[in-house]
Amino acid sequence: MKEQLEQLQVEALEEIKVASTQKALNDVRIKYLGKKGPMTEVLRGMGKLSAEERPVVGELANKVRASIQETLEARIEEVKAIELEAKLAAETIDVTLPGRTTFPGNSHLLQQIIDEMEDLFVGLGYTIAEGPEVETDLYNFEMLNLPKDHPARDMQDSFYITDETLLRTHTSPVQARTMLEANGQPIRIICPGKVYRRDEDDATHSHQFMQIEGLVVDESISMADLKGTLEVFVKQLFGESREIRLRPSFFPFTEPSVEVDISCFKCGGKGCNVCKGTGWIEILGGGMVHPHVLEMAGYDSTKMSGFAFGIGVERMAMLKHGVDDIRHFYTNDLRFIEQF
Repeated sequence: MKEQLEQLQVEALEEIKVASTQKALNDVRIKYLGKKGPMTEVLRGMGKLSAEERPVVGELANKVRASIQETLEARIEEVKAIELEAKLAAETIDVTLPGRTTFPGNSHLLQQIIDEMEDLFVGLGYTIAEGPEVETDLYNFEMLNLPKDHPARDMQDSFYITDETLLRTHTSPVQARTMLEANGQPIRIICPGKVYRRDEDDATHSHQFMQIEGLVVDESISMADLKGTLEVFVKQLFGESREIRLRPSFFPFTEPSVEVDISCFKCGGKGCNVCKGTGWIEILGGGMVHPHVLEMAGYDSTKMSGFAFGIGVERMAMLKHGVDDIRHFYTNDLRFIEQF
């Protein structure tokens, strides 16, 4: 049995020496050290040996196994290094080849408008607040003074997931959530994000669009603060010569409420096809936060007041850059995108 073990060692080491791939080495390991290999057969036959021979043969068998295993591992490392060198040589890059031209990208036009407005309002002391696009009826409507069956809900028909869960129709729920978290403290925020309504898709409407809403709550906030803020915004976005006009309107969230117009940037207020002969273009809505909304959010409406406004990002982009169809923003046509 000693001679058999020594012969197995010689044969195994010779096969390891000539093996040139990891697969071949693995085959050698299975052949000699596997469960059905000759080493296992020798060890199984040790029961037939005498008590004196058994420890001697066992020690030799362990040395042979260890020798084969160590030689295998060393040869595997050598083969790995050889294979790596060959792979690196095959993948050598020809640095003399001309480089490939890359074209720098740019932000989407809507993102450019959002960034411009965020920079403006952050400079005025506002913080940016965000919230979920899948909202509950409580935050999307009820906390904004729109109880169930309120007729104003018809203007914001949305995509419902369940009876109490829907895709938000405006970013106003972020305002409601922020007011609740503020615990009656002053806030000054803008809320950018996507909103969803079941509108017909045409040149001026989309089932999905972008909004930026603003909210200020503090002591002694008045309509004059709202007007002054919107004048700064309009002049920043459309030019210093622009003027604004406030018209009475209705929004459940605010009281009083206003529609905000700017003087036409094409005709300067004289009347043209862009402003439909009026000299003014409607751009957004706003007003003073309704006392009931403040109270639902934990504010004392006898001491605190606020204003809110909502801006359609697509409408701002369309007016500023003369885009005639809202669908251009979403079709990913490079002929349109590359203009901005």
